Amino acid sequence: MANEKVDVVIVGAGASGSVYASVLAKAGKKVVLLEAGPDWQMSDLISSEMWGRRIRPAGAPFLLEGKNPFGYAGQAGWGVGGAALHYFANHPRFLPNDYKIKSEHNRALDWPISYQDVAPFYDKVAHDIGMSGDAKAEEKWRPAGQSYPMPPMQTFRHGEIWVKGFESLGIRMVPAPVAMNSTEFKGRPACIYDGWCHVGCPTGALANPTVTYLSEARKAKAEVRALCSVTRVLTNAQGTKVAGVEYYDEKKVRQVQEANVVVLAAWSGQNSRLLLNSATDKHSKGLNNSNGLVGKYMMTHSIAGINAIFDEDIQNHLGTIGAQYMSYDRYGKTSYKDAFGSTYITCGAAQKTHDFASTRPDLFGPDLHDYMKRAARGFTRISMFGEGLPNIENRIELASDKDEFGMPLGRLTHSFDQDAVALWNANLEEGQRAAKAAGAKEVWVGRAAIPTTHLHGGTIMGTDAANSVVNSFGQCHELPNLYVAGPSIFPTEGASNPTYTILAVSLRGAEQLAAKWATVAG
Repeated sequence: MANEKVDVVIVGAGASGSVYASVLAKAGKKVVLLEAGPDWQMSDLISSEMWGRRIRPAGAPFLLEGKNPFGYAGQAGWGVGGAALHYFANHPRFLPNDYKIKSEHNRALDWPISYQDVAPFYDKVAHDIGMSGDAKAEEKWRPAGQSYPMPPMQTFRHGEIWVKGFESLGIRMVPAPVAMNSTEFKGRPACIYDGWCHVGCPTGALANPTVTYLSEARKAKAEVRALCSVTRVLTNAQGTKVAGVEYYDEKKVRQVQEANVVVLAAWSGQNSRLLLNSATDKHSKGLNNSNGLVGKYMMTHSIAGINAIFDEDIQNHLGTIGAQYMSYDRYGKTSYKDAFGSTYITCGAAQKTHDFASTRPDLFGPDLHDYMKRAARGFTRISMFGEGLPNIENRIELASDKDEFGMPLGRLTHSFDQDAVALWNANLEEGQRAAKAAGAKEVWVGRAAIPTTHLHGGTIMGTDAANSVVNSFGQCHELPNLYVAGPSIFPTEGASNPTYTILAVSLRGAEQLAAKWATVAG
């Protein structure tokens, strides 16, 4: 069934899709967003680990392969708001060295733009959605910019207790920049610090898309269609432009939505899967894939988690899942002698019973009971995010198995290289030194497998069609009215949580599309 043609159809109503929807709807364009999951309302967000599973990935699974398979269960979303509905709202930015690794180290790839190109959009995003932090304190590591619109969040003992330990190692800690309200902002209340951010904030204090850009888009008459699974991007007969998308609605009926412009703003793995599945006689390897780079250069961060118990009541249940403190002091690519890549350091995330229980799967019976009593009083942890470099062998491909709509499943192959493994091990050792210096009575780490988080790549940006899938605005080289948004267009991943950069790069792309609309849409 064909629907009335619109100006733009956006696939995915998460962080990047909501930005495009807001900018284009406010520019007077007729916008339709197609989202595979439900249209969640604030009243659906319940502070419970069990209920929170509803907003985690569902639908067709990805097949996971490689030495270090990507654990996406907590990393993608299901429904309107996407993964940003349950994210931790940590909003560090990429630093200048992230954009020029090839030029500076003859490793990895360069972005076709610099930090200075993105910096104004970092400032715009912060004031659009609301951020708390101390921008001045961050300027020891980055160029100066505007202040955040709100002061830093309140801190609690389970975060404060780490500061002296890090400082003894020469690691300076400053208030973490987060997309949460330390004060009321644009009619949204201040945070109540109950530590349930990761299952969706029901008050609006956390800046998820449904209360920020997507809310603005809806006010500007953008239409959101939930429970609509897109299976193909369609082209004109000549194969020179995209013409819309094919999708299956909530009744599992095939639909076609024609549009002048298509924006793919799904999860990183899904963007590549859609392009590969949209092959035609004019695009035999998939859309915009004559160079064979669609699905290539998938990247993920490693997490070095250091667990500790202190002999005092540190009120670890209070606060937010976002960090209280952070540091870029190990962000230089050569910070460790025998490793390569950046590290982003955080501490002070609120803990729940299941958090400290899951760190000791070896305990049972009385031993587990005794541990849980100590942990409830004194458990806390730090997370050190390590960079993985782009590797063409880390990839998305189509599998022979198919989903309920006949679309091939995606196969995600991922392995860390030796540098990433060395960086993870170096971070584990550094973190344990910090814990002991802070006075922890018990310190331990898990080494069974390298935890993964934050998927990037698959449709990377570059200077031309020979080295990339899209340009710096997310516009496809071969099909100029097809845009891709989100971390899938990042050619490197840094070590910072990506959402702030996702929003900034998306805002830059959306504003360019609005300004060049007549040329792009034809």
